[in-house]
Amino acid sequence: MKRPVKRAASVGVIDIGSNSVRLVVYQAMERSLVTVFNEKALCGLGREVQSTGLLASDAVDKALMALRRFRALCRVQKVGRVHAIATAACRDASNGPDFIAQAERICGVPIEILTGPEEARYSALGVISGIHKPDGIVGDLGGGSLELIDVRGHQVRSGITLPLGSLALQDLAAKSLKSAERIARDALTGLPQLEAGRGRIFYAVGGTWRALARIHIIQSGYPLGVMHGYAIPAAEALDFARRLRRLAATDMLADIEAIAEARRPLLGYAALVLEYVIRAASPKTVVFSTFGVREGLLYSKLPEAERAKDGLLSAAQTLNELLSRSAQHARELIDWTDRLVRVVHLRETEDERRLRHAACLLSDIGWRMHPDHRGEQTYDLILNGNFGAISHQGRIFTALSVFFRYAGFREESAPPALTQTLPQAQIDRARVLGAAFRVAHLISAARPGVLPATHFRTQDRKLMLVFEHRMVDLVADRVGGRFKQLARLVGRSGSIVRS
Repeated sequence: MKRPVKRAASVGVIDIGSNSVRLVVYQAMERSLVTVFNEKALCGLGREVQSTGLLASDAVDKALMALRRFRALCRVQKVGRVHAIATAACRDASNGPDFIAQAERICGVPIEILTGPEEARYSALGVISGIHKPDGIVGDLGGGSLELIDVRGHQVRSGITLPLGSLALQDLAAKSLKSAERIARDALTGLPQLEAGRGRIFYAVGGTWRALARIHIIQSGYPLGVMHGYAIPAAEALDFARRLRRLAATDMLADIEAIAEARRPLLGYAALVLEYVIRAASPKTVVFSTFGVREGLLYSKLPEAERAKDGLLSAAQTLNELLSRSAQHARELIDWTDRLVRVVHLRETEDERRLRHAACLLSDIGWRMHPDHRGEQTYDLILNGNFGAISHQGRIFTALSVFFRYAGFREESAPPALTQTLPQAQIDRARVLGAAFRVAHLISAARPGVLPATHFRTQDRKLMLVFEHRMVDLVADRVGGRFKQLARLVGRSGSIVRS
């Protein structure tokens, strides 16, 4: 019987923000964070800080009540370690220290009040942990502040913080969108930190900007509901932000059921800030990230070797260990397809290679499902997986490769409609990979030790799969048929050879 995978203790983050107070519990402190619990309370701590200098008393009461529940939830879930942070409202309000003292007594852990530059840095690290090789400007819009910071791969430059969070801007403008527009325009126009983003990507972080993305997904009919990595061309995002701002001015956003009621009044301010960010930065694309300060905080505490790991492959490896019949077989499949790519001279970029490796690790996670539905169910599982470091197009490619592994290539096994959003070259590549999986899993029964006993050979336009003598009894007509299908997809004839 398969032994359960031993995992490290869980870790929790209590995030006391200017708008929401949140508890997130992750399965373990590791490169690929898996959320096991996530709850927020929209308290509005920062709604009056700019005008009164104080955290509102009713918001304080609501936040302390939420923290009592969070402490109890951590106890019930036996969370191994809890980190607690507080952001703009608590660092700016004169009664912030008193509130933090009460909060620490309730939470039973010290609460770190982040400075603006620290908040910017953690936001950037969150994006680095959740997006493969980011290159652009990270903007984290909270309730009390907007953090802006330049990221290039794993390099983080100095960041700035501005009092343009949705609640803070609403407070500064006395709830006037017209006044808020002037404030945002003056603060963001000509800002060097934004001008450095010209022609690059703007990474939008924060709950209210995610709410804007949700509205765009619904209105555009986009078929994939995953928020992380959702990308909009900058010109389209600018037009969308302008339209939302105009609708907000006429209270037409007040009844959007897809957005929490307490967040709806802030949508216009968030849209306005996004509009002027795009105007000032002139990025090519706006990408929304669900990875932010909390994930960046934990990422910063990982050993350097763990931080250097590929987030996608770490997530795929975790699913492989939890759901596959043999984790080792999936790793052998990576080596086996590496050899196939070399022998047939299949060109692939670095990103195509890592997607192929991820698909190998995920190729057997559907074995417990009903045979008639493994293809589409595994496709959906990968497509909507709670992991980062992969684009939406990458999700579709990886899911499609494993779909072909289960469903085959019969006419009645047509791939899901979302497949058509991929370039034809990527669909063809997914077919090749799926065909390779069908051969590999058939000859090995997903058990380790078999694939290393086979190798590929070419002669003229013929591709041969050679079995070592000790494995020749695994050869059968069905194996030969599937291998010929794979060979045809790479433009060769195919045959099985017994050594």
